[in-house]
Amino acid sequence: MDDDYLDDTPVAGTPGTRHALLVAALLHLMSQYTLRSTQRSGATGDDQGPCVKLAAVIERHLDALARLPDAEPVLRATCEQLRVKWEDLVDSRMPVPGKRPLLSRILRPGAFKAPALAP
Repeated sequence: MDDDYLDDTPVAGTPGTRHALLVAALLHLMSQYTLRSTQRSGATGDDQGPCVKLAAVIERHLDALARLPDAEPVLRATCEQLRVKWEDLVDSRMPVPGKRPLLSRILRPGAFKAPALAP
């Protein structure tokens, strides 16, 4: 058996190992997102589809890979392109906050204390 491939195996802590771990984590997260997406598609109720938090974590992993200075250019470029798409997906699925009147936002309960009266 030829053991030459063992000479090319990266040592723990090298940039190649870190990149591989990030890519492996990213693939795992994407598979979980896909799995949850298919499980919720048959559900009824107020579910809005796959988890937005999980999509945001995927987007952050893509951003981390895109910013690695010692990563291969093709890996960085691909991750940056995918990051933009995931960012759009996260933004489109974020719940829209309810609109409150300006006065209620400024004068919310507990925003200030009334002055103490002298005895």
